[in-house]
Amino acid sequence: MSRRARMWVLVLGGLGVAALLFAASLDLPEFGGDRHPYGARAVEAALARHTANVVSAVNFDQRAFDTLGEESILFCAALGTVVLLRQTRDEHRVRPEPARVAPPVRRYALVALPVTLLIGLYVVAHGQLSPGGGFQGGVVVATALHLLYIAVDYRALERIRPVGLYAMADAAGEAAYLLLGAAGLVAGTAYLTNFLPYGTFGSPASGGTVPLLNAAVGVEVAGGVVVLLASFLDQAVEIEDAGERAGPGATRRPAPPSPSEEKPT
Repeated sequence: MSRRARMWVLVLGGLGVAALLFAASLDLPEFGGDRHPYGARAVEAALARHTANVVSAVNFDQRAFDTLGEESILFCAALGTVVLLRQTRDEHRVRPEPARVAPPVRRYALVALPVTLLIGLYVVAHGQLSPGGGFQGGVVVATALHLLYIAVDYRALERIRPVGLYAMADAAGEAAYLLLGAAGLVAGTAYLTNFLPYGTFGSPASGGTVPLLNAAVGVEVAGGVVVLLASFLDQAVEIEDAGERAGPGATRRPAPPSPSEEKPT
């Protein structure tokens, strides 16, 4: 196909999509009006399945397929980052030296770490009941662990962050979501159908498969974010280009092991 023909295909395809979007917009509710057919249906479906948080009902029940795609994007991003930033032959690891941290920063970070971690776990566990869920809570859990990097140094973070285990958690969360969807097929329904008993409205066990899918996403997001941050931090703190020792022309130097204070000389 010539370039001219490809251009015509692109133009015609774009015009077709534009026409469909315009036609669909003609039936949208008036902005600022009191008619909300889509929101009303989403709320009705969430209440019918005993899910108090309508957003979670939409994410993990009414459009669970879309959430599977979003979760898979993060999984592929973590996998691609590990592959691209892996240590190469012309690189070697330089163990970061212990860093001194200002006492107020150390105290604040050490107090904030368990509190932040608990908040993240709470947000994941109550995703079907209150605002939040696996995506938000997973990020909070992952970033809470890195408060130890601020409070102590990079070595302390490494001791509680075995990257291999978090990579396994990332994969386990992705697999759990896929298998929960397949369980619907075994139960005789469609893939990712909410087939479990809905439970008592307002209780942690309500919502059928919603809390299970939400928990799977929380595990995957927490593991994936830790793996992503570990890959970037390793490049900034530990991995050094072998050409660095050859002269001043190298472009990468290890960063200070703690963001709160430079290394002691």
